Amino acid sequence: MVRELVPDAFWQRVAPLLPRPRPKKKLGRPRADDRAALEAIVFVLRSGIPWEMLPRKQFGLSGMTAWRRLEEWTEAGVWEKLQHQLLDELGLRGRVDLSRASIDSSSVRASKRGPFTGPNPTDRAKAGSKHHLLVEAHGLPLTESLTAANVHDTHELFPLVDSIPPVRMPSGQRCFRPRKVHGDKAYASKKNRRGLRKRGIAPRIARPGVESKERLGRHRWVAERTLAWKNQLRRLRVRDERRDDVHFGFLVLGCCVMLFRSLYPHI
Repeated sequence: MVRELVPDAFWQRVAPLLPRPRPKKKLGRPRADDRAALEAIVFVLRSGIPWEMLPRKQFGLSGMTAWRRLEEWTEAGVWEKLQHQLLDELGLRGRVDLSRASIDSSSVRASKRGPFTGPNPTDRAKAGSKHHLLVEAHGLPLTESLTAANVHDTHELFPLVDSIPPVRMPSGQRCFRPRKVHGDKAYASKKNRRGLRKRGIAPRIARPGVESKERLGRHRWVAERTLAWKNQLRRLRVRDERRDDVHFGFLVLGCCVMLFRSLYPHI
């Protein structure tokens, strides 16, 4: 079964978040349809094709127009607002479990370099970036960040934990602190454990030479699975955008697509 690029339920959530178009200074070609632009953006996200190869006859707009719309909506914070809305909907249905959370990252090659790129220690020092994700107990992405590939994972622990949005729960209250955070040995330090405890979070971070991957990995594997889901969106397998904000917009939109699929698995 082929999935729709932008189902009606997805568009109904995005449309109210879009900023009003800027008034044109002079007459000319009418503005391309917003839903068609979103379909084009999602198509590029899923297929990974270059913008200039976007089939204009299919979407009714050029790849450059779709890119400008992505830039405009990213600057307006549309994707972050959409992610918070989807998390609230899932939370009200009892689908967000903050009894524990897991953190992990994956590196991607940055063919055009740009901000937040650096020598990738796992790819012969070629230019790359790193996607960091913090997920809840079932693997739903709560928050994400982008750094250079040579930035150590430990530096993103607290920025991610502190950026978890308050999620509505069935009781109507909002929750933004997981009770536990699981991480691999890359996050192992006294500073990280102390900082998590100060936030009221129990650290479950593997200690080198003390705990095996098998013992703590039974909870942490959900983060690796979410990163694998992310890589099914081909535009996120590599970084083809020179601008870091546009690439990060793709990353947040990709997490929104995953949340929407969890909310509507049959669509």
